[in-house]
Amino acid sequence: MKIKNITALKNKYFLLRHGQTIFQKENRDKIYSDQEYLSLEITKEGRDKIAKQAQNLKEKNIDIIFSSPLLRAKQSAQIAADILGSQIIYDDRLVDIKLGEFAGQATSVYDDFFLINKLGLEQRPNGGENWVDILARMESLIKDVEQKYQNKNILIVSHGEPLWLWAAYSRGARTADEFLATRKGKENNLYPDTGDLIEL
Repeated sequence: MKIKNITALKNKYFLLRHGQTIFQKENRDKIYSDQEYLSLEITKEGRDKIAKQAQNLKEKNIDIIFSSPLLRAKQSAQIAADILGSQIIYDDRLVDIKLGEFAGQATSVYDDFFLINKLGLEQRPNGGENWVDILARMESLIKDVEQKYQNKNILIVSHGEPLWLWAAYSRGARTADEFLATRKGKENNLYPDTGDLIEL
């Protein structure tokens, strides 16, 4: 990765994870199937939390929203845009991690591969991505935004893995252990729950 110092960026970034889906509401122990990956909607609770976050963001004067085009993120971005009066730009680089052969399996499959065996920076599931792939997507997006805009307040609406990895990277994580030290349940947790906001 080439961006080494997040403070050198010309714009201010706010990272918002999409609203709650039925998977989070029911604590489903399952990785999204290919169809669910594309079509999951957010719940009423999810909508309400996104609306509350958007109200809190009003004082930040958000200029532009960049969003994943997956439905749960699109719905979240639209709620925020309606409240903030901001334009939405959808970008495929903000989609959720693609897990290939793991799709539809128990979440423990992800945990074993990425968390316990610490393979996220080295290997990919067949047909899927690893953390380096996601960081490359995020870096590409940020570089393009930085070339086009300056002194803007930008809201990025995406998914757990892309937002967590970028937040951790921007705060110095480079090794698997450093990324995992910012995972859920850790003292330096940077993994956003649904509807959570990270200010960089």
